[in-house]
Amino acid sequence: MRRSFPFILIAISLISSAQSQEKMDFEKYNPTSTLIVPEHKLTRSKFPFIDVHNHQESMPSMDLSTLTKEMDKLNMTVMVNLSGSSGNSIVRSEKNIKDHYPKRFIVFANVDFSGVGENGWGEKAAKQLEEDVKNGANGLKVFKNLGFSARDINGKLIPIDDPRLDPVWDKAGELKIPVLIHTADPKPFWDPMDEKNERWLELATHPNRKRSDTNPVPWQQLIDEQHNMFKKHPKTTFIAAHFGWYANDLAKLGSLLDEIPNMNIEFGAVIAELGRQPKAAKKFFEKYQDRILFGKDSWAPGEYATYFRVLETEDEYFPYHKKYHAFWAMYGMGLPDSILKKVYYKNALRIIPNIDKSQFPD
Repeated sequence: MRRSFPFILIAISLISSAQSQEKMDFEKYNPTSTLIVPEHKLTRSKFPFIDVHNHQESMPSMDLSTLTKEMDKLNMTVMVNLSGSSGNSIVRSEKNIKDHYPKRFIVFANVDFSGVGENGWGEKAAKQLEEDVKNGANGLKVFKNLGFSARDINGKLIPIDDPRLDPVWDKAGELKIPVLIHTADPKPFWDPMDEKNERWLELATHPNRKRSDTNPVPWQQLIDEQHNMFKKHPKTTFIAAHFGWYANDLAKLGSLLDEIPNMNIEFGAVIAELGRQPKAAKKFFEKYQDRILFGKDSWAPGEYATYFRVLETEDEYFPYHKKYHAFWAMYGMGLPDSILKKVYYKNALRIIPNIDKSQFPD
């Protein structure tokens, strides 16, 4: 028995080692697919494109040469900077652009919601927007703080369809500039964080994204307020960011587009939803090809490859670039050139004023 003792220890050690190797956090598990299928890894878009959803807060003072070189590698002809702020920031951004790359950038203004509830706030905000447009802004971006955190002078949360904001949306329509608005976040952020929640990994790694019916309000309430605002201002062109968070329910999104003719959409940060339903997504793009714009949301040049591949190829089962965001595989839609051109640049040229059309074919 004494002689066999070391062997027992070795066996226990081997079993323990094997068990420890078998244990793995779900966050770390990321197997490499053994599937062998045709691959078309794209680093440039087939046609020049306009990214209508980007953020460059430092544009008033930044050196644009490095940025344009990276854009050229992607075939991005125009970047729309949605973080233009207002007032002097718009003036400085426009000067920097005109002095160096006058054809490559478009700036959107932003609204400061502080002071809502004061007499004449709406008219004052509308006047500021008009001044920003005179100074070079070609659109208005509304961040998700409207609905999430923006409060009036009495400390109450400002509804997205608050009538006190109407002068701003009316002024945008009068000036013929689009309003690109981000409302809410993915619906699963409001759902219980359990084994059934498809965004569990994202919430586990980014706990500040978790929401509830009291933080700040129910998801559906925010979405309904946005749509009500669109309907109240039929002469204003709206672009719902992130496919209006209905990229996972294209039938519902289609019914909304049918109901609200002044509503357009862009797919920043939701290409993963389209890439897992290529057949349905392709039919959707065919039907609503005049209402969809290219958007990315964050400036991460390496991530554009996923967008190009989903839009242009018919590749099967390829990985997304952020596992915590989408742990499933992608498939390409293989859109025809006629639709690609609309999504890449034609729709943006029609909706956003003052983009130099000479940079694009057709």
